[in-house]
Amino acid sequence: MLMLVFYIGKNLYAIESSRVVEVIPRLTYREVHHVPEYVAGVFNYRGSIVPVIDLCRLIRGIPSKGFLSTRVMMVSYPQPDGALRYVGLMAERVIEALDKAETDFKDTGIQANTAPYLGGIITDKKGMIQRIRLEQLFAEVQPINLIAAGV
Repeated sequence: MLMLVFYIGKNLYAIESSRVVEVIPRLTYREVHHVPEYVAGVFNYRGSIVPVIDLCRLIRGIPSKGFLSTRVMMVSYPQPDGALRYVGLMAERVIEALDKAETDFKDTGIQANTAPYLGGIITDKKGMIQRIRLEQLFAEVQPINLIAAGV
């Protein structure tokens, strides 16, 4: 399975690349009020208004830094009616793709109830890389209706 690798602070994370439509530079977003702080805002993505979730803020509580390598990974999210919606996931130092088998990810033995999207870990030459499970991440942000409503 091909994974896209990025940093959140000093730690490495990865998401499955089959859901990644495009990786784009960090942009200026329109602020959205009365939503959790990890929602960086919304922007026009190819004619659709799309929310952007700052993974650094979601996971560490600190906004992404403005590195040149800070990127937004545009991922597709299937709706119950079969339509695809998009959401941007912002992270620091989106650096490379990594090909690992599903079985290579090992359970950490720790599961935070407040972050069910944090999955297993693999050890690579760069260090430990933790998987972010997109289905659980989408379920986590679903209650704020950014994805379901298509903003």
